[in-house]
Amino acid sequence: MYFIVPIHAELEPDAQQVVPPGTICYWIHGQSLALPFGPTPVSQGNECRLVTKTNILGKLEGDPRILKSIRDGDEVRVEVAE
Repeated sequence: MYFIVPIHAELEPDAQQVVPPGTICYWIHGQSLALPFGPTPVSQGNECRLVTKTNILGKLEGDPRILKSIRDGDEVRVEVAE
C-alpha cells in the first residue's frame, strides 16, 4: 500500500528493499509512504520486497494483514503513536 506524501528526502545509509510485514517505509523514488504487508509483484517467495530501497520509519501496531481489506477509495489515516 502506498500513499503519496509531499516530502523530499534522501536515501538513508540503512535503507532496505526487503522488510518485515508492517514496516513503515518512505519510498524516495515515488515520494510515498509505503506500508508493505505481504508479498509484492517483485517478491521472491513470501517476503515483502519493495521495487527499490526505502527509508525505514517505524512499524505498524497490530496485525498488518488487516491492510488487505482496504480497497481503492477507502479513507486511511496514519498516526504516530506516542
